[in-house]
Amino acid sequence: MESGCQHCLLSVVGMVIKTEVCAFSEDRIYPGHGSRFVRKDGQLIIFSSSKTCKLFHLRKRPAKLTWTTAWRRLNKKFSSIENSGNRRRRRATRVARGFVGASVDDLRSKAKKGKKGGSYAEKAAKREAAKRKARAEARA
Repeated sequence: MESGCQHCLLSVVGMVIKTEVCAFSEDRIYPGHGSRFVRKDGQLIIFSSSKTCKLFHLRKRPAKLTWTTAWRRLNKKFSSIENSGNRRRRRATRVARGFVGASVDDLRSKAKKGKKGGSYAEKAAKREAAKRKARAEARA
């Protein structure tokens, strides 16, 4: 790319183009490309090429043609680009390990003892709940 002003470069990179989807092959159609067909009932059908238009009018099923997105979806032929949003992610599992002077069991018991006390906010919330319960019982 030629060296131009930074402003022009940024405007090209950040530009959003409204694309249509082909009714037959499900390909992306960029502005200025493809053809439109209007049915008698007024429904607008957009095609990416004359090939897809002809096959549509011949009443061919897209799911039976191997180059269409419908066939690829039915036969689970997803490439990493098509399926980039639905990747499986491995979650890191925590493993408790002992270190010099303390075994795993000792660490777990200390952690349980520490949890019994709780924070000040938790204690206050428990007290408030107990007061509400006592008031409700007194009214009934």
